[in-house]
Amino acid sequence: MSASLIGLAFTTPTFAAEDINLDDVVVTASRVPQTRESVIADVTVIDQEEIKRAGQSTLVELLAHQAGIEISSSGGAGTASGVFIRGTNTSHVVVLIDGMRVDSATLGTTAFENLPLGQIEKIEILRGPASTLYGQDAIGGVIQIFTKKGEGAVKFNGNVGYGSYNTKRANAGVSGSVGDTSFALNVSSLDTNSFSAINTKNKDYNDKDTYRNLAFSGKVSHQIEVGHEIGLQLLHSDGRVHFDNSCPTSDPVTFECITQKFDSKTDSKQYSFSVFSNNQFTDFWLSKVRIGEGVDESRTFDFGSVTGGDFYKTRQFQLSWQNDFKLPIGTLTLLYDNLNQNVNSSVSYTVAERDNDGFVASYLLNYDAHSLQLSARHDSNSQFGSHNTGSLGYGYKINPNWRITGSYGTAFKAPTFNDLYYPFFGNPNLKPELSRNIEASLRYQADNTSASATIYHQKVRDLIGYDDAFNVMNINKARIDGLSLSANQHFDNLNMGGSIDIQSPKDEKLDKLLVRRANRHASLYANYTLGDWRFGAETIASSIRYNNSTNSKSLGGYVLLNATVDYKFAKDWSVQARANNILDKEYALALDFGGEAYNTPGANLFVNIRYQPE
Repeated sequence: MSASLIGLAFTTPTFAAEDINLDDVVVTASRVPQTRESVIADVTVIDQEEIKRAGQSTLVELLAHQAGIEISSSGGAGTASGVFIRGTNTSHVVVLIDGMRVDSATLGTTAFENLPLGQIEKIEILRGPASTLYGQDAIGGVIQIFTKKGEGAVKFNGNVGYGSYNTKRANAGVSGSVGDTSFALNVSSLDTNSFSAINTKNKDYNDKDTYRNLAFSGKVSHQIEVGHEIGLQLLHSDGRVHFDNSCPTSDPVTFECITQKFDSKTDSKQYSFSVFSNNQFTDFWLSKVRIGEGVDESRTFDFGSVTGGDFYKTRQFQLSWQNDFKLPIGTLTLLYDNLNQNVNSSVSYTVAERDNDGFVASYLLNYDAHSLQLSARHDSNSQFGSHNTGSLGYGYKINPNWRITGSYGTAFKAPTFNDLYYPFFGNPNLKPELSRNIEASLRYQADNTSASATIYHQKVRDLIGYDDAFNVMNINKARIDGLSLSANQHFDNLNMGGSIDIQSPKDEKLDKLLVRRANRHASLYANYTLGDWRFGAETIASSIRYNNSTNSKSLGGYVLLNATVDYKFAKDWSVQARANNILDKEYALALDFGGEAYNTPGANLFVNIRYQPE
């Protein structure tokens, strides 16, 4: 750790929450189900109960409160958002929905803003390099979203809510099991007037940038016989967001727009579909096959757009065959996965398709006080050739309460189709970005107390950026040193906790902070239960960030205060009120190309009524 980072650690902190439940089963950390207690990697599980308690309207809002995560936003609901894990780029995160990628192969990022919370059963966040298990792009980590599933008796559920900015939200679903078949069907909608994305001097553009989303998901599985299961999964999300853009021509004195205002908007779709088969062929051999496709699609109508709108569509065909072998000591996993990416666009790309074959061997051991995870991967890509990655992790349980872990891993990110082939500035000679990471953790767990400290050092080379002539090049290197502290304490009816991330995400060439990332960010929560009532409060904070690589355009630090109240007024019925940004803090998460700040929500309130059979 650098001296500067050590200095940061002794400044006054606030804290952020992490609930750890030892009964949680984690899949993302090793692609093999593990108890949360046995996982070596730095992992957070957000279960359905926590999602309901949070009462957030969007996935981005929920992720913003998690340790190690920062966000950026280009306005209100539905506008482009980014997620940074441990100071790495937004394109360094692999996002999976039930095992399927749904990111854009042109932008290299995922449209978090168009993924509805109403369809989500659980979220697993894996921090640190994970290319060994998941291939290209997993430099910062993996966020895996699991859609709702069915089990037990058939039950209906639903909720409706209304709040500030004329925000209306509704969800409905049915789930359960009939014989050997389990199923879940859910539909959700969100409609909001929101607010103007940019507080621009062109007052004609200070309008309400509305957003609406309609989504549905389904999951069906059937047990043919004991140990043999087949099923399918699907998710479809369809959204439209209106947004502000620069006025083509404005009056130099009044700043009023001379050119007729254009109704700028983007239609977005994200959907995934897969079929799977899990087969326990012998006592020691479990085979899992999944075949499917993830799609990201957008059509933007703006001043200067082509007839019919600027269109981009990424289709990703994915095949995974995983074989888990239970050995006398430990589990050996042999995995083959294929990823075919295809781009269809109103822009002409020289190359619009690429294919990747990945071969993985991984060994997982939990024996007595020892845990070991060892993985190696070989990727063969039709675009940039072969690449090898590996990881090694070890954990030791000192006593029933204390555990130490350490790991080393490498990862890489493939250049996007925009980086390589976009007309005028694409560079087909780009190399993948490469990273290596080392970290160590100390963790404490008792009946009512949990705490952890994780220190990490990551270097990324061949970072893709722009030279002075705006040509895409492998020009930079990044170094990210960090310390993450978290704790949770339960006292009878009171639960409280938090975590703070102290980091130094630096561009080594410029010796500047990486864009839109802070040295410190944190949150704190507390909730109290009194009979059928539950009261909660939380705060989220960040130090100063910068919107450009030279750190000349700053984004001020901020502290936000939120509160929730839940009341169970009848069997299976409850009402929840959530107040966000109670102090009406003005802050910005990003600036536009002209240096104008994208607006963020002021003080707002949302009330939700839920029907959920127990």
